[in-house]
Amino acid sequence: MKTKSFLNLIYYLCFALLSISLVSAQSDASFKEIEGKVIDATSNSPLIFADVTVSNSNISTVTNSDGEFLLKIPLSQTGESIIISYLGYQDKTIAIKDYKSQSKIALSPTYTALNPINITSTNLSARELVLETLKKKKSYIDRNTLMTAFYRETIKKRRKNASLSEAVVKIHKQPYSSYRNDHIELIKARKNTDYSKLDTIALKLQGGPFSNLYTDIIKYPEYIFSEEYINDYDFNYGESTQINSNLIYVVNFEPKKYLSTPLYYGKLYIDANTLALTSAVFSLNVENKELSSRMYIRKKPRKVDVYPTEASYRVNYRISNGKWHYAYSNISLTFKVNWKGKLFNSVYTLSSEMAITDWEVKDTKLASVRPQLLRPTTILTDKASGFSDPRFWGEYNIIEPEKSIESAIKKIQRQLKRT
Repeated sequence: MKTKSFLNLIYYLCFALLSISLVSAQSDASFKEIEGKVIDATSNSPLIFADVTVSNSNISTVTNSDGEFLLKIPLSQTGESIIISYLGYQDKTIAIKDYKSQSKIALSPTYTALNPINITSTNLSARELVLETLKKKKSYIDRNTLMTAFYRETIKKRRKNASLSEAVVKIHKQPYSSYRNDHIELIKARKNTDYSKLDTIALKLQGGPFSNLYTDIIKYPEYIFSEEYINDYDFNYGESTQINSNLIYVVNFEPKKYLSTPLYYGKLYIDANTLALTSAVFSLNVENKELSSRMYIRKKPRKVDVYPTEASYRVNYRISNGKWHYAYSNISLTFKVNWKGKLFNSVYTLSSEMAITDWEVKDTKLASVRPQLLRPTTILTDKASGFSDPRFWGEYNIIEPEKSIESAIKKIQRQLKRT
């Protein structure tokens, strides 16, 4: 098997009782909390994964699947502005002191005509452009960086949430020019698992935040575009786009037609000025059920056949002071579970996302040995202890949950009150 997977799935046979204490988070008095929704100015449709940052700082978040966000800003920085940006749209800047909570922020598409000659003005083929981009380590932060990140993973049986886990972590990000791997330190984790929705199977994601961190293609090209794999892909130019009037090359990639090995296909968005990767959206070809199943399934009962039907990935980068850095990624996997001898099957969707909410450059060497350092084989649900300690969570920026997650939590709260 040539291709590496970003995360692994473990199936266990088990029976468990749900016993969870849910407490609403409280805001810390030293922070100003603002919330809103980012929409398309023309269609009013929500803009998903839009960047929301605080000027002259590294504080940021992203919008959820409903286009909504919530941002906690230290009182010392309330004189700044929030900047909302989205690929193909003009940025919008709003002074925090003038911001009205729960506002709808409309972004206008960038309509500036692009000269077709821009696509080939680099004199590089699409493949050559990608190779140049993978070499552009100097376009990214090249110093030890300590990043604060919010991580969430969910498991759904068909459309119903069965497991929710969240964590605040510190990423000890090594320089992009270094071959040293990044470390992740667990600060706090909480979970909510309703095993009644999982039948007699408990699903666990192995890898946790590392799975999302490994989508950082520039730092970890070996998962897709290593020297061994890159010749297995075809590249071609797509229609260019813009980020706030800056030209962005779009490169499509897909496996060569004759290959049966599960490989990735998707789009790369490359800044025309720096040749840095600004974002990537890609999926794994899972037509070969046997081989793709081997990539993800680490452990399962003998009488169960499990194979992926969809595997999608996204990674976004953000620029600060002329240097790019990993900012956000999400992974969505759908699996079909067939019990031998049973007529019906089950479908599970496993999603994870991680967003950098703050960071600082550290001149000192990042610690490699700490009690709370996670391993790449970590199962987050085994580390989390339940939805509790609201004062702690009130101090950190998190990604606003989508409506279905909020509904699942409220439903279990009602059930607990009745019992």
